[in-house]
Amino acid sequence: MSFDVVINNGRYFDGTGGPSAVRNLGVRDGHVAAVTTERIEGREEIDASGQWVLPGLIDIHTHYDVEVLNGPALTESLRHGVTTVVVGSCSISTIHVDGVDAGDLFGRVEAIPRDYVIAAIDQHKNWSTAEEYVRAIEARPLGPNVTAFIGHSDMRTAVMGLERATTKADQPTRAELAQLERWLGEALDAGFIGLSSQQLLFDRIDGDVCRSRTLPSTYVKRREMRRLTRLVRRRGRVLQSGPDIQHPHKMAAQLARSIGGVRRPLKISFLAAADAKSNPIGYRILVDAARLINALGGDFRWQHLPVPFEVYGDGIDLVIFEELGAGAAALHLRDEVERNELMRDEQYRRRFRKEYDNKFKIGAWHRDFFDADIVSCPDTSLVGRTFGQIGLDRGLHPVDAFLDLVLEHGRALRWRTVISNHRPKVLKKLAVDPGVQVGFSDAGAHLRNMAFYNSGLRLLRHVHQSTVAGAEFMTIEHAVHRLTGELADWYSLDAGHLRVGDRADITVVDPAHLDEALDTYVEEPVEQYGGLSRMVNRNDDTVTAVLVGGRTVFRNGVPTDLVGSVRTGSFLRAGRKVAPPSVPVRAAVGD
Repeated sequence: MSFDVVINNGRYFDGTGGPSAVRNLGVRDGHVAAVTTERIEGREEIDASGQWVLPGLIDIHTHYDVEVLNGPALTESLRHGVTTVVVGSCSISTIHVDGVDAGDLFGRVEAIPRDYVIAAIDQHKNWSTAEEYVRAIEARPLGPNVTAFIGHSDMRTAVMGLERATTKADQPTRAELAQLERWLGEALDAGFIGLSSQQLLFDRIDGDVCRSRTLPSTYVKRREMRRLTRLVRRRGRVLQSGPDIQHPHKMAAQLARSIGGVRRPLKISFLAAADAKSNPIGYRILVDAARLINALGGDFRWQHLPVPFEVYGDGIDLVIFEELGAGAAALHLRDEVERNELMRDEQYRRRFRKEYDNKFKIGAWHRDFFDADIVSCPDTSLVGRTFGQIGLDRGLHPVDAFLDLVLEHGRALRWRTVISNHRPKVLKKLAVDPGVQVGFSDAGAHLRNMAFYNSGLRLLRHVHQSTVAGAEFMTIEHAVHRLTGELADWYSLDAGHLRVGDRADITVVDPAHLDEALDTYVEEPVEQYGGLSRMVNRNDDTVTAVLVGGRTVFRNGVPTDLVGSVRTGSFLRAGRKVAPPSVPVRAAVGD
C-alpha cells in the first residue's frame, strides 16, 4: 500500500500515555492509516531513526487572535511542534468588537501594538457571528489548527459599549443579558470550546476613552456570570478565567462554581499554577484547592507554564508594574515627556517605594530589584548588574536607581527577571499533578517581554534529562500525554492522538537536541506589526519534522512551501470530528 507520507523507524507515542515502541507510520488523506513494524513506502518519506514521533503539541493559551488574521501561518508555534492553538483567552476575542474596541482590549493587556490591532480588524473582519468567524478563519492559509473561546469582555463591550461595560454602577439590561446568552449559545453551537472571562485586576485597557480601567469582565456581577456559566455547564464546555487573587474569598467562590452536586460539574481552567517567588508556598495552596474541588465533584484545572517564567522589560514597559498603583500610573501616560515628569516627582517616588517595600501584598511580581539584571543598555558598564546593586553603589533605594536609569535611557534599558517557576523540584511536582494542565505559553502576546513558544519541548527535555540521570519523575509517555491527548480529551478536541484513523498532526523530535539551546531566545521582526522586534525561540535541530493534517509544514527548522500559501490547519470544533483540508485552499486575493 502506498501512503502520502511515511515516517519510518521512529519511537512512536500515541498520545494516550501507553507504552511507546519503534514503529513505522503511514499517512493517507490527512489521517494516520497505518502503524506497523513492517517497512512501508510513500510519496514522501521521513527517516525518524533515533527520534520520537509524537502527536502534535497543543497550546491551550495563546493570544494569536490578531496575528491569525494577518499572519495565519503562525510559524513561530509550528516550528516547535505545536499543531493546535487556542485563541480567545483572558476574556478577549475578536468575534463581536470592532477595530477600535479590539485595539483598546488587546493593546495594553497583551502588549500588542494598538494601531496594528485596529488595522488588522478593520481590514480583515468580514464576520458578525461565531459561525461566520469560523468560516473566515478557515478561508485563510492557516498553518496549525485553531480552536477558540469566546471572550466575555468581547461580548460585553459589543453589547454595552466599552464605557458602560467598564463601570461598576452600569450593568447590562435584561435585553442585553439575553443578547450575551444568545451570542454565547451561537459560539458553542459553532464549536467554540467555551467562555473565557477574567477577574484579575491588573489587566488594563488601552486607548483614550476608558484607558487604565480593568477589563469589562472584571465588572461583572453574580447574576450575569451565573446565567452565562449555566449555559457553559449545560453544554459540557469550559470556563477559562483568571481569579481575583487579591481577594481570596472571591477566588474560593469562583473555584467552588466547578462543583456539580446534582448538576453537571462545570469545567473550569484557571490561570495559573506557578511557583511564584512572591509566595513560596502559594503553589501548594493552589494544588490543594484543586484537589479539594475535584474531590467534591468538580472538574477543575490550573493552567501551568512548565518552565521558568522569565520576563524582559524595556524601561518601565512591562505588565508586572500594573500590580502597583505607581507602576500603573506611569503606564497610564503614553506621552514620554509626561511620563518622565511623573517619574522625577519625589511624591511619586515615595509612593512607588512604599508599594515596592510592601512584601505582604499579594501579587505575581516578587518586587525585588536585586533580582532584576540589565541585559543591554547604552551604558555598557551596567550590563549584567542588578538595579539593587547599582542602588547600593549610588547610595539609592532600588526604586530610585531603577527610575533614574529609565529616565536616562528610556526603552533602550533592557532588563530581565524570573518571577516564578524557578525551582526545578517544584516544577516536577506541578508537571505531574492531575489538577494542573500543561500547555500555556501566551504565544502571540507580550512580544517584547517573553518567549515560550517551545515550552512543551522544554518540559520534554526536563523529563528526558531526569530519566537519563536516573531520577525519573514521570515517563516520556506520560509527558507526551500531558502535552497532547490529555488536553485534547478534556477540551473535547479532535487532536492529540496518533492512532489509526486519527488526524495526522505529527511532531518528530530528536531527543539528542533536547539541550540548552531551548533556553535561549532571539529576536525576529514581525512584518504585520511594523517590523517590531519580537522575542522568539530558535532550536531548529530539535524538531526535525512537523505535519498538520497529514501535510509536512516544517523540515529541519525550515518551513515548506505550503506554509503561508495554503491551508493545512482547520478550526477544531469541540465535540466533533473535523476533516483536514483535502484540497489546498489558496489565500484570498488581497489577504
